[in-house]
Amino acid sequence: MQDPADPRLRLPDAGVAELRAQVEAILGDRALLQKQQARAVREVVYRLGQGELRVAERSDGPERWVVHGWIQQSISLYFTIATLEEYQAGEIEFHDKIPPKRGLAAAGVRVVPPGVVRYGAFVEKGAIVMPGYVNIGARVGAGSMVDTWATVGSCAQVGRGVHLSGGVGLGGVLEPPGARPVIVEDGAFVGSRCIVVEGCLVEEEAVLGAGVVLTASTPIYDVTGAQEKVLKGRVPARSVVIPGMRPRKFPAGEYLTPCALIIGQRGESTDKKTSLNQALRDFGVPV
Repeated sequence: MQDPADPRLRLPDAGVAELRAQVEAILGDRALLQKQQARAVREVVYRLGQGELRVAERSDGPERWVVHGWIQQSISLYFTIATLEEYQAGEIEFHDKIPPKRGLAAAGVRVVPPGVVRYGAFVEKGAIVMPGYVNIGARVGAGSMVDTWATVGSCAQVGRGVHLSGGVGLGGVLEPPGARPVIVEDGAFVGSRCIVVEGCLVEEEAVLGAGVVLTASTPIYDVTGAQEKVLKGRVPARSVVIPGMRPRKFPAGEYLTPCALIIGQRGESTDKKTSLNQALRDFGVPV
């Protein structure tokens, strides 16, 4: 199988501004993909996999996260130029355009069979991937756990010290360019079978109980005060969240529709593990 990291296929000496200019030129004229400019696309995906580039970055500005749409577009272009090839893992045969990432052991990443980290994803040293999946463009921070059958979708950003429990699904996004990917910030805990999609943001050290579903339109009700507060697309830092239901009227009658409930906050503690366990006990949160 062709090695997509081969320097002869990339532009190892190009600066970020040059790479962006070449990608944007290709977007204006797709015929350039058949020429040398395709090397810029391969270089962007290679640097994503090395952690030198990332789709979204934390910002000190009014927007908590800045999304680099041209990098998302580079990934989409990469699918255009990549070719279907056969490759094997032991006796198991695959047929795909994007191979699994290599060199994870040397990078200090533990991957338990049949866990997969796809080429173009970046996993920091000390992270663990159980039999789960980390897609192209995604990033997983040091000390994080991608537990059994958990999925980190394309371009999703998972911080450091995060636990994605069994069966968690973090959605991916490539289009439209600039759309915010799913982001789970440092120290968060995401319980079993949670689904987080459509660019939702889970802020630092938040706790999602088992089965919470978050989409861009899912109402998140903070019920910790005398009056409820309604949020969408964002779980505030250190919040403890469980799944809930709310009545809604339709022409055919009144039905219960899903929502999420903020029922408390994690207590202050220098030991985050102790703080997490205490939060789960205090609020009876299933994981």
